Amino acid sequence: MPSPLRVLTRKLKEHTRLSSEDVAIIEGLSHSLRCLHPGEDLIRQGDHSAVSAVVISGFTARYHLLPAGARQYLSFHMAGDMPDSQSLFIETMDHAVCAMGPAEVALVTHKALLAAFERRPALGFAIWRETLIDAAIFREAVTNNSARKPRVRLGHLFCELFYRARASGLTVEDSCPIQINLVQIGETLGMSIATVNRTLQQLRASRTCSFERGRLQIHNWDALARLSQFNPEYLHQRKPPPL
Repeated sequence: MPSPLRVLTRKLKEHTRLSSEDVAIIEGLSHSLRCLHPGEDLIRQGDHSAVSAVVISGFTARYHLLPAGARQYLSFHMAGDMPDSQSLFIETMDHAVCAMGPAEVALVTHKALLAAFERRPALGFAIWRETLIDAAIFREAVTNNSARKPRVRLGHLFCELFYRARASGLTVEDSCPIQINLVQIGETLGMSIATVNRTLQQLRASRTCSFERGRLQIHNWDALARLSQFNPEYLHQRKPPPL
């Protein structure tokens, strides 16, 4: 039976060359599986974690919890992603990770991961590169939220999520599931619900994409990418997905 960690192998291969020995070690890592309910936290701000998670299925998100209880979503993660990989290198988590919908994760101890890095340094480089790509996504999000108009801002988020889902084999006929509601879109992009609704209508009217019931449908990728000022180079993928 294939290891659930095969999704991590596939993800790392998007940006790093892995040998058969590397793959065998990744997929042979001892792990436990955990199912998450929608909204359930995997990691909380201030936690000291001894494990790192790999998303096996579903959709998770990093977020900051604000004093009044609101959230600022920082990034989204799908199958193959390691949403808390920073916990390998920092002692205290400065953000939380939650499931946006039903999700399953594999938990691998830091001890096992660090032992694998010692045996195969290329694996350590691959995970480190993954954290650097996360940082690139954060930088793009700062620009997106502070310097782009609402329609461009939302279109860019949709482009990024679809592009990453396509690379990970999670799209079907130019559509993919995105387990996020309108309130959460607003908390991601700094928009009111009214602005989110209006912006979704504008994107639908442009005939580039539509978003309903947690599913993103792309109607015209090239036009959407132009409208959204989307350049995928910051995702640093070796073999960009066909679009």
